[in-house]
Amino acid sequence: MADVLFSSLVDRLHPCGPVLNAGAADYVIETLYEVANAEGWRDVLRQAEDAIRPVVAASPYLAGIMRRDPQRLRETLISAPEARLKAILLATEALEQQAATVETLDIPAAKKVLRHLKADCHLLTALADLGDVWGLDHVTAALSRFADAVTCAALALVVREEHDKGRIDPARLKGHEAERGVLPGLFVLAMGKHGAGELNYSSDIDITFFCDLERLPVTEQVDPQTFADRVARGVSTVLSERTGDGYVFRVDLRLRPDPSSTPTVVSVPFALNYYESVGQNWERAAFIKARPVAGDMIEAKAFMNDLSPFIWRRSLDYPAIADVHSIKRQIHVYKVDERLEAAGANLKLGAGGIREIEFFAQTQQLILGGRDPSLRSRRTLDALDALRRAGHLAPAVAKELKQAYVRLRDWEHRVQMIHDEQTHDLPENDEDRMRVAVLAGFSNLSRFDLAVSRTLRLVNSHYGELFSESESLSSSFGSLVFTGVEDDPETIKTLSRMGFEHPEQVAATIRSWHHGRIPATRSERGRELFTRLVPRLLEALNETGTPSIAFNRFASFFVTLNAGVQIQSLFLANPKLFHAIVEIMGFSPRLAQILARHPTAFDAMLDAGFFDPLGDELDELVRREVERVPLDLEAVMNALRRIGREQQFRIGMQILNGRLNTEAAGAAYARLADACIHHLAPLSLEDIVRQAGRLDGQVAILALGKLGSQEMTATSDLDLMAVYLPDDPSSVSTIKGWAPETWFGRFTQRLISALSAPTHEGQLYEIDMKLRPTGAKGPVAVSLAAFENYYDKDADTWEFQALTRARIVWSSSADFADLVRLKVETILRRQRSKAQTALDVLAMRALMEKERPAKSFWDFKLSVGGQVDAEFAAQYLQLVHAEAGGPLRVGTLAALSAIQRAGLAPAAEIEALSTAWRVQQSLAQVMRVSLTEQDDPHHEPEAFQRKLARAVHTRRLDTLEKKLRDIRKRARLAFEKIVNTSDG
Repeated sequence: MADVLFSSLVDRLHPCGPVLNAGAADYVIETLYEVANAEGWRDVLRQAEDAIRPVVAASPYLAGIMRRDPQRLRETLISAPEARLKAILLATEALEQQAATVETLDIPAAKKVLRHLKADCHLLTALADLGDVWGLDHVTAALSRFADAVTCAALALVVREEHDKGRIDPARLKGHEAERGVLPGLFVLAMGKHGAGELNYSSDIDITFFCDLERLPVTEQVDPQTFADRVARGVSTVLSERTGDGYVFRVDLRLRPDPSSTPTVVSVPFALNYYESVGQNWERAAFIKARPVAGDMIEAKAFMNDLSPFIWRRSLDYPAIADVHSIKRQIHVYKVDERLEAAGANLKLGAGGIREIEFFAQTQQLILGGRDPSLRSRRTLDALDALRRAGHLAPAVAKELKQAYVRLRDWEHRVQMIHDEQTHDLPENDEDRMRVAVLAGFSNLSRFDLAVSRTLRLVNSHYGELFSESESLSSSFGSLVFTGVEDDPETIKTLSRMGFEHPEQVAATIRSWHHGRIPATRSERGRELFTRLVPRLLEALNETGTPSIAFNRFASFFVTLNAGVQIQSLFLANPKLFHAIVEIMGFSPRLAQILARHPTAFDAMLDAGFFDPLGDELDELVRREVERVPLDLEAVMNALRRIGREQQFRIGMQILNGRLNTEAAGAAYARLADACIHHLAPLSLEDIVRQAGRLDGQVAILALGKLGSQEMTATSDLDLMAVYLPDDPSSVSTIKGWAPETWFGRFTQRLISALSAPTHEGQLYEIDMKLRPTGAKGPVAVSLAAFENYYDKDADTWEFQALTRARIVWSSSADFADLVRLKVETILRRQRSKAQTALDVLAMRALMEKERPAKSFWDFKLSVGGQVDAEFAAQYLQLVHAEAGGPLRVGTLAALSAIQRAGLAPAAEIEALSTAWRVQQSLAQVMRVSLTEQDDPHHEPEAFQRKLARAVHTRRLDTLEKKLRDIRKRARLAFEKIVNTSDG
């Protein structure tokens, strides 16, 4: 019998028990006596009653564990705590062995046993903790050892299930080393408190799965990545799924690289590349505590060894302090109550809480651990001791922080014991908080509250001292000194490490800026701000993956700035804006060129709503800009070129940072073009009236192509058609006597010129009129009668296809706009042969493939399975079903969706075409705003490649290409199935 456990519990808790309501405890105690009487261990329970009664009264969770399985309580009471823990761990490890050796294993039963063992471990740990038989180190170690064991067991059970389903090749398992575990190639790292052996009483476990996919012993027909992901999710389910027997551990898999876009199991090469290229300081801090716990230990140790340079950098990484401190500020703003009183205090994330002690140790480990391996302890208490021994922490401070850490963790455990909740908040309610106080050995709530508040304030004061230093002007890569007239050798090394191809040139340029040789740094204040900006600039340029190119583009922009003080102050105060500018320099030559040639485009970014979603306010923005200038054609042309450039830049930025999706981006570009036409068309009309006199009649401008369908990209031209209706066909203009064809033709030419002619403000749009009746050979404006006659007698099928995207963007009157819309719909709804239409569409597509083949793999429009296939299919379906009232939509996706809802085409084919169009439009939006047609994404930074790859939910360009080929293949098959020559 474990007398020491009884006596410790009685000594510590019994004096506090009377302050709690014992009524709830009586029922549980009576239930336990009923079982104990029947099974012959009444004496054991009677001896323990005074010890467990306060526990039962304070903790409904522990009371429930005892009541549901009194035998569990008996085993805990009659065993020495260490022996009981050993038995629990051995039983857990036995399940892992059975999964590998037992021929017919009852896996559901094994999963149930794991949940029972978890309850065994929790009851033992709680009683040993509450009785102070085990100190904090012993408690957290016991929980962590159990978490290790159940993770191994869960992995073994899931692998056994996969083996039984025939997905594992037994031949590939034979003869492998024991250290490779149950599944060679895959391993699990414990992160956070689990990795450090500091697991909370009711914590989740942070585990990450990594894998050498080529080593996985899967059968030939099984995809390794899919298999690995299924195993990881299976382990998570085994541990976290709640059943009638409870759960084992909540599992958090989000500490893997970029969890929103990576698979559940990350390949080792990808992970190493990720951490080496874009790993953040917080990820370095997380890996301080990382530890292999399950799976292939050979691979795990190799991975951790390869990752060591990422975690432990030899250069003093002072920016890491600011970075980790910024994370702490975010936690305060968004997640916790900042009070330093006990009621409602967050013992983990709040001011003076556990996280501050952890950051206190981790930030100094990140700064100093690269040069001093003795500081690389996983456990917080060990890290504080190491910092003290190395002289980086005063002995008195180390002692106070360690004591505070133990107290905070003890109280945190008691909060969690009450309901087995993953919480760190002390209750606001006095009665509820008294339960925590009792479990902590306090019989008086005021004394407990005082102890908590003193501890929080002590920790917070030391934490504040740590972050009281001024900001660093060096870099995580090393020194950055640009004073004097000669290169600093260490700075040149730093720039080389940061990836600059010609570090001497970079240093010379920055030094010249420091010397005030450009407008932005001519003032003392400008140079002062620039000194603070330089480290952030160089770090940001390094992150683009092409720092030399990005620096040159930034330089072209920076030297043109006149408002140096204001803009540099803005960059320092708004890192988001600053990084957006640097991202342009690294990822978007087109936008960088706009900034370099027209620095005023930057002014748009100063608008508070620059990153707000784009909607109908584009019309209002354009209107306000036009109202600021004299109402004449030339002034409005220049104003629209300025606002057009700014808003195209804004749309491009929102595409790059993911704020605009595919459809919204195309619509935004189209709305901007619509607004420009809306203001220029009436002025062009007035200009013709002044020149040639009035000619009574109506005119409308139809948009076709991507403007008509509102699917524009950054490089789209405007496909326009002008349709007019004179009041009297025989009338002429009052001054020059022009006939209607000439008069309305001159108006159209004036509008084209207003939209496309270069001025000192640049060019607005390229205009394409080839889709009008008779194409380039015909008049630029066509009468409504000729328009009807042409589509009635002479138009080819491809011209009807083009007309499905017709949209009126401006008209001299609303009535005429309605009339033209009616005429267009009437034309489209005429009877036509389905077989002949299909034949014509197929012939036109074949002709395009012959005469206008795709320029490269990245030609999203003309590639086989590209956007044209989806567009042609949508247009064909609209044409052949229009007579019967089928839907007519100008947009490709809208048309396909409407057709599917109407049941006019198979859903699978529509989905294949919609996916192909959407994915390729998404890629086109990013590439058109970033690159020229000649640029190859393979030559762009990896970060830009990842941005492209997100269109198909991956991070690698080669995976993107593979998926895109498959998408195109399915789209082409769908196109061929839909567009067929059978009338059936």
